[in-house]
Amino acid sequence: METAVPAHDVDVEPRGDALFVRNRERLGSFRRSMVESLDTWAAATPDRVLFAQRDADGAWRTVTYREALATARALGQACIDRRLDAQRPLAILSENAIDHALLALGAQYAGVPHVPISPAYALLSTDFAKLRDIMAQITPGLVYAADGVRYATALTTCVPADVEIAASGAPCPGRTTTTFADLCATYATDAVDRARAFVGPDTIAKILFTSGSTGMPKGVVTTQRMLTSNQQMLRQTFPFLVEQPPVIVDWLPWHHTFGGSHNVGLVLTNGGTLYINAGKPISAAAFAPTLANLREIAPTIHFDVPRGFEMLAAALRDDAALRETFFSRMQMLFYAGAAISAPVWNALEEVAQTATGGRVFLTTSLGSTETAPAALAASWQTEGPGMVGIPLPGVELKLVDAGDKRELRLRGPNITPGYWRNDALTAAAFDSDGFYRIGDALRFVDVADPSRGFVFDGRIAEDFKLATGTWVSSGPLRLLALEHLAPLVSDLVVSGENRSEIGVLAFANLAAIRAHLGEATAQLEPAALLADPALVAALSSRLAALAARSTGSATRVTRLLLLAEPPSLDAGEITDKGSLNARAILARRAEDVARIHAERPEAPVIALAAVAVD
Repeated sequence: METAVPAHDVDVEPRGDALFVRNRERLGSFRRSMVESLDTWAAATPDRVLFAQRDADGAWRTVTYREALATARALGQACIDRRLDAQRPLAILSENAIDHALLALGAQYAGVPHVPISPAYALLSTDFAKLRDIMAQITPGLVYAADGVRYATALTTCVPADVEIAASGAPCPGRTTTTFADLCATYATDAVDRARAFVGPDTIAKILFTSGSTGMPKGVVTTQRMLTSNQQMLRQTFPFLVEQPPVIVDWLPWHHTFGGSHNVGLVLTNGGTLYINAGKPISAAAFAPTLANLREIAPTIHFDVPRGFEMLAAALRDDAALRETFFSRMQMLFYAGAAISAPVWNALEEVAQTATGGRVFLTTSLGSTETAPAALAASWQTEGPGMVGIPLPGVELKLVDAGDKRELRLRGPNITPGYWRNDALTAAAFDSDGFYRIGDALRFVDVADPSRGFVFDGRIAEDFKLATGTWVSSGPLRLLALEHLAPLVSDLVVSGENRSEIGVLAFANLAAIRAHLGEATAQLEPAALLADPALVAALSSRLAALAARSTGSATRVTRLLLLAEPPSLDAGEITDKGSLNARAILARRAEDVARIHAERPEAPVIALAAVAVD
């Protein structure tokens, strides 16, 4: 199904040592707050479902716009009664869930910031270091947990005894616990309306803590202006959002900006419906709920990370009924969180062609937590991955020379005012012109025709120099390496800083490797599987093919180490949305890096013959 998209054009202005780029379309007016959208749709479509989630029996529990507004008012009153404010906000420890969503709306209705915290910090961490740090930074007045028993150790360890705890499930052992039902039973007085009247563009909607490549998480202040202006930018970029209320089946976590700001905001702004999806693209078993939901619910837009689209493409290829439902009213496939590989892109195009006889709009955007999150997007069908489009209406780009790259900086109403209670970090994040330093690099698709947009050119902080002084652009090289090594490799990071050659630490896709090698390897332990001569030969051949495409030492990968241990969330190697933290991986696996770059590498390192330095 071809999706109609608007024309696109930009203005480029050289000024000093920088280029300034703007979308020629002016940003239209936007709402003062996200709660205005709740008020609007509760009045216009009161019985339309806003949130749906499967209960323990597998049936859909639904909440309409009318019900969401009534509950948000009650929960807003509960926040007011507890004197919550920016200095004593609401902290939320919960997976995506209806109660979580309603509590977040209630806090916003009363003008109280909420802080959705990664459940992994409470449920997977062994030392609770990140959770302790976040609690100390935000000094919450109320901490909500989806279940008091599941989160008990984290709550009793990290939440001060004088801070109230609320929970939807069982109470927290040893702590007085307010039930979510009691919060919802709060009678909404005129105080809610008065508080609601003061909610405006500068009101803090929430504080989102980034996973952080180094050190503890940092709190990104997210205002109502950031959220509502960004949603207006998206409405102008993708006008079909206005024409048909979006329906999405989504798992992306709400403590992250992609799921919680972008996707929830998209549904709420445009009067759509969000089916909360318990499936995750971690394993076949974890992904099964996603496939079950998509067999029943036909989305109009599908958002996911590249790994999710990889698993979905395989399922769509093999399941005609799923394919028919999924594409029956699909307007856009949208990936973010990490760069998608060419094989995954091609697989999606193939299944779309099979289902529809044509192409389905496949795109992405570029942004961060600090940009609410979308800053650039491609509103047209591109020919392959890597394209991030042009600045959204209202966003101004500043491109500054950084070696042989152009460093991206951003300014606009969707940009954060700073980091929570950290003036030094805030000052360092902006340049003298007030542009946010996002840390990414871009390059024009065609310098002679800027309207064709930009290609992502890697993270400035992840690029490095070889011992020869040659710069290596790790982002594009990672994608090229994945193109050759997938599906035997699920993901990888590039190494070689101050070394003579480039290597990759590659995470093994054990299921794909077993399928490649055949049934005889079904019972092999991972160590033996990765040492199989047929696998080593296959990877050596692919590494040689990759090297054959190189243009010099900066793009020639000569060393590979296949890792059986997956990236660790608890160790900061992987973010909650599934993208790799390259610096954390290289630091934690320093011994593996040393093995790759040894003067005479030994098995299990796969090494190509050295060549003359260019």
